[in-house]
Amino acid sequence: MTDVKEVLKECEAFLEGHFLLSSGRHSSAYCQMAYLQQYPDKCAMVMQNVAEQLKDLDVDVIVGPAMGGIVYAYELGRQLGKRAIFTERVDNVMTLKRFTIHPGEKCLIAEDVVTTGVSSLETKRVIEEAGGVCLGITCVVDRTKAEAPSPIPIVASAIKLDLPNYLPEECPICAEGKLPLVHLGSRKMKQQAKQTINE
Repeated sequence: MTDVKEVLKECEAFLEGHFLLSSGRHSSAYCQMAYLQQYPDKCAMVMQNVAEQLKDLDVDVIVGPAMGGIVYAYELGRQLGKRAIFTERVDNVMTLKRFTIHPGEKCLIAEDVVTTGVSSLETKRVIEEAGGVCLGITCVVDRTKAEAPSPIPIVASAIKLDLPNYLPEECPICAEGKLPLVHLGSRKMKQQAKQTINE
């Protein structure tokens, strides 16, 4: 069985440090799953963990929401021998612009990271409006918490991570004063993350 967390660290897809999240909260870890996609062999190994859990599931189509789910839907479809498509936003509304879901087709949503599962509801709506049946979500990283479960069942994931986050005034990393706060998506984030991972 692949050690998914170690693979993510090798790819710098699992970052450790002191991060400012879009919510304004602070966290000691962040998943930048696009970094895993740089390495098709590692991506395939990680997705093999998911495919193994789904081998007996009756599914017709893997649906990956753009952008984060496209590669993972493709790789999962390749390993399972199933059709893989993606949804995308048109005028900020999730749509099935390029593909067709036939009435009654059983669909799985493929995501990179699921934290609340709320964003997957848009893709579920698209599937059901096309007449498909949404069986649930698959993902690389399941970050959901027991007290806030996903509104759509997560039927398989490569890894389950309990990544804490804090209000700024309650952040223990700030209290220690050793690591600067890094804004996600910045050049500084990558430098700090590399340093933290290598220590």
